[in-house]
Amino acid sequence: MYTNIGMPPGVPQHHPQPPMSSQPNLFGNAFNSSGSGLIRGGLGAYGEKILGSSSEYVQSNISRYFSDPQYYFQVNDHYVKNKLKVVLFPFLHRGHWTRITEPVGGRLSYKPPIYDINAPDLYIPLMAFGTYVVLAGISLGLRGKFSPEALNWLFIKGLVGWFMQTALLKVTLLSLGSGEAPLLDIIAYAGVLG
Repeated sequence: MYTNIGMPPGVPQHHPQPPMSSQPNLFGNAFNSSGSGLIRGGLGAYGEKILGSSSEYVQSNISRYFSDPQYYFQVNDHYVKNKLKVVLFPFLHRGHWTRITEPVGGRLSYKPPIYDINAPDLYIPLMAFGTYVVLAGISLGLRGKFSPEALNWLFIKGLVGWFMQTALLKVTLLSLGSGEAPLLDIIAYAGVLG
């Protein structure tokens, strides 16, 4: 019939309010008054103008050098099997060696790797690099020379080698007058070559 507090059910309970601070607001109501909407609106529009134009600039320059990274990971088992056959046994490849294009938004775009065996992908180079690090670690372990520092050193040497191949390909393309290839394409091709 009674709750733990001792009040009968149905009787409204009074909850005491915490005392209000007796200190005055030093800044007044500058940000809480109706005039602050004007301040917020003006600053918001100005910030949007700055950030909007800068984000468009960054987007246009990044897309010129980097394309969408998801594009390079659109693969399936069938693609990986066929791509490994092309990489390991290129003389058995009976198809075409050019990439397949498709019109997108009034301009030509390349099909993703899942639909085009000749498209660059980052899945196979990254998996090959990871396999290299794991097998090198196993080799070090079998010889009794394994340590985290040695494995880290192999990882760094592999990354430096991949970077050097990428730089060499980029310099070669620039010297041939064709430096417009996206950087992720060059990184993918360097990973397959290494």
